[in-house]
Amino acid sequence: MLQEEIHKFLLEYFRANDCEVSGQSPGHLTIQLTEEIDKELMNRPFYWHYLEKTGGVPNPMSVTFITDPEKSPPELKGEQIHFGSPRLHQIFESSKKLARFTRQYHSHTSGMKTPLLPWLCLNVNVSYTCDRKRDVLRSVGLHLINGRIVEGFHEKLLSIPLTPKIPDYSYTISPLIKPKSGFVRVENYLRSGIEQEDHSWADAAHERWAKDEHLLDHFYEGLTVDDSESYRTEKTALREQYEPKVAISLVNGGLFYLKEDAI
Repeated sequence: MLQEEIHKFLLEYFRANDCEVSGQSPGHLTIQLTEEIDKELMNRPFYWHYLEKTGGVPNPMSVTFITDPEKSPPELKGEQIHFGSPRLHQIFESSKKLARFTRQYHSHTSGMKTPLLPWLCLNVNVSYTCDRKRDVLRSVGLHLINGRIVEGFHEKLLSIPLTPKIPDYSYTISPLIKPKSGFVRVENYLRSGIEQEDHSWADAAHERWAKDEHLLDHFYEGLTVDDSESYRTEKTALREQYEPKVAISLVNGGLFYLKEDAI
């Protein structure tokens, strides 16, 4: 996951949860948290418990996240955030809990009866794991009328004004593809694409696995009965460490009713 992607994800997460972005550059974000997000992220249970008991005025924190030190002001102080950092993992989990699924409509002021067509958007994390790990965030949109699939769907949505309530002079078209079937289509699309990718990373993991397994076999050469259990345990541990796996996990998604020419 690139730092630019992390920066965009953080920006969307905080905006979606009504947090004010009080400062930003290509390498940092300064966020004024809401009370809800302060409670969600900042681990201050005693502070909030005290306020509830005393009736005090809430004072949510302002935080600065540095996503790229080379692109942020040199004197800036803040929390560096990168893929694998505990804070980013925490925000991933929070986004799943707070905004797992949404329904939005294309906001327009055409003044004419306008049909809005259904799209299913799924934002997923594809994890490639062995003794190393790589994660790729992907956003896939599926047109629930004609079955068209669009990559980078979330990025396209950023330029479209959306509203949680259907606008005046609008009506929705019922999907021909049900959302449940849409999930399956997107999953099959992702799996098919993954199967066609370059899997040299998995071949390299198998080579490292074989080398370590050879060393293990050599170490336990002529093993006794007492050693056999340890040997099997260590051999299982090597499999768990090196065996290549690809996992697809849902981050969030939604139904988006858009004008015909929106995407």
